[in-house]
Amino acid sequence: MSFTADDHRFMARALRLAQRGLFTTTPNPRVGCVLVKDGAVIGEGWHEKAGGPHAEIVALADAERKLGAGGAAGSSVYVTLEPCSHHGRTPPCADALIGARVARVVAAMRDPNPLVAGEGLDRLRAAGIAAESGLLEAEARELNIGFVARMTRGRPWLRLKIATSLDGRTALANGVSQWITGAAARRDAHAWRARSCAVLTGLGTVRDDDPRLTVREIATPRQPLPVIVDNRLETPPTARILERPVLIFTASRDDERMAALTARGAEVVVLPNPAGQVDLPTLLTALGNRGCNEVLVEAGARLNGALLRAGLVDELLLYQAPLLLGDAARGMAALPEYLALSETQHLQVLDRRMLGPDLRILARPERI
Repeated sequence: MSFTADDHRFMARALRLAQRGLFTTTPNPRVGCVLVKDGAVIGEGWHEKAGGPHAEIVALADAERKLGAGGAAGSSVYVTLEPCSHHGRTPPCADALIGARVARVVAAMRDPNPLVAGEGLDRLRAAGIAAESGLLEAEARELNIGFVARMTRGRPWLRLKIATSLDGRTALANGVSQWITGAAARRDAHAWRARSCAVLTGLGTVRDDDPRLTVREIATPRQPLPVIVDNRLETPPTARILERPVLIFTASRDDERMAALTARGAEVVVLPNPAGQVDLPTLLTALGNRGCNEVLVEAGARLNGALLRAGLVDELLLYQAPLLLGDAARGMAALPEYLALSETQHLQVLDRRMLGPDLRILARPERI
């Protein structure tokens, strides 16, 4: 399939529009749309939040405001995700485009949602509209990597965030860790927190650091859901994280402790595995069932190691500060002793960049 330079230019614009919904669209995907007629943009829009109009509807309304009723007829539509074909909170976008009598629709990627999965494009073709997909597909997929993960495997995209020294340590032996990294790195980490549907942590972090896990460094209209893995239900009822709704997964059925936490507004879910610990794969499936697309892990070595050992980590977000904490300091992940380099976890580094004095590395485990 061949696309022109103009096709690429207009789809790139649609992707930039989609990014405006980075913090707000969950559980829906981030989608942008551009309408073009005679080589000029006549309408554009992006999906802002669930329940609101989809990007195509916003773009059609924009074209109507500029050109009047029927102004979108004969136009080409560039949209970052296949137009929906089912009735959800809003009517099908494919039907709206057909009703507007557009001439061509180019989607960056097909919708992984089984309720659509090519049906939107098929409906457009059946109405005589030229419909194509695959333009800047990799970029569109990255933008909605959590939505794709949830639709195709039933659990969210799990991103493990760790701030370390150059020797891979996260805190002094006495637990002091604020602040290993500088202001620029912390602000960047808050942007990743803001785009996440949930922030996952462990009891140790809650007890030692008493974090709120809120987005504070950047402006956002939505806060991610705090989620705690607490095997024995030992979260202190006075913890600051309980100042807003929190979800606690536990392996304990201690009614007294559960009552104390639910009295603080927490939701407690008992989810044990045969070893008497929280079943982590089932936990992620449960978050997927709640509409979580991206989950950011901000935890200690034990939970980090458990997630890595279980093969549940999709991406690592590592911030390295130019300092050394020494062998006695705390490590980043509790992993088993490896006796051969072939047994170790290999990573594919996707991005490296400096944030002030700190180095940020974005990497993904190589699946063998």
